[in-house]
Amino acid sequence: MNTPLILITNDDGYQAAGIQALTRAVAPLGEIYVVAPDGARSGAAAAITSTTPVSYSPLTSDKTQSPNPLSSLTAGTQEGATVPSPYVEGLHLYSCTGTPVDCVKLALEQIVPRKPDLILSGINHGDNASVSIHYSGTMGAVLEGCMKDIPSIGISLYLQRGQRYEDHPVSEDTLAAAAALCRRVLEQGLPQDVCLNINLPIAHKFRGWQVCRQARGRWSAEWTDAHNPRGQRCFWLTGEFTDLEPEATDTDFAALRAGYCSIVPVTVDTTAYHATQHINTLL
Repeated sequence: MNTPLILITNDDGYQAAGIQALTRAVAPLGEIYVVAPDGARSGAAAAITSTTPVSYSPLTSDKTQSPNPLSSLTAGTQEGATVPSPYVEGLHLYSCTGTPVDCVKLALEQIVPRKPDLILSGINHGDNASVSIHYSGTMGAVLEGCMKDIPSIGISLYLQRGQRYEDHPVSEDTLAAAAALCRRVLEQGLPQDVCLNINLPIAHKFRGWQVCRQARGRWSAEWTDAHNPRGQRCFWLTGEFTDLEPEATDTDFAALRAGYCSIVPVTVDTTAYHATQHINTLL
């Protein structure tokens, strides 16, 4: 039996603390390939690059080629300093100039030696609960994996504006619980055309999972003025999110507010089956 092959990506870039933590957590489960953007791609959703070429660069090979092949990737260290690697040794790490979906597509055709047994995306620096899934590069990569018939999971951390992952890292027991869930998915799989959108609360201790539905929500006040020295008016994307059903107890945001890790099963099929009868009355 082959050792499980796990492909990991994100939309924050391979340098991000979240993907490094996720990679360390699941490293014992199999052979790890990380193919992630060379910089931040937040909000990329399911975007693909079709107007310019996309390339990738290997950043490490197996541990036999260097005693610490990733030490130079740790940010903020003095030149020449020897530092612990932010990634575990022995994995295969690549940076990609494209989007998260590009990373998955390129990895499957050009990098990994066979079809992965599992695709993971994250840990995203910020939640992807409710309607944010539609903007999420993290979940864009997950849906791409799902469309390729590969069990796929996205994991995001529910940070408030201004909070950093480095200041609120996912607890070790939560990482262990996520790894245990990944092991069960490797063993049992997921239903066809279904992937998982997991969001984690900021917590010092793992409280448990809650399988739930996507909350109804809405973004507003989404632009703020940005300085332009040429005088043309321009804007930064920002926004305020409103939970439209704050009293509900079965949504992802309700789970997060209660301190649970939310799991929303997501399907590739976006057909609104409940609306077909009504649409027929319009014809």
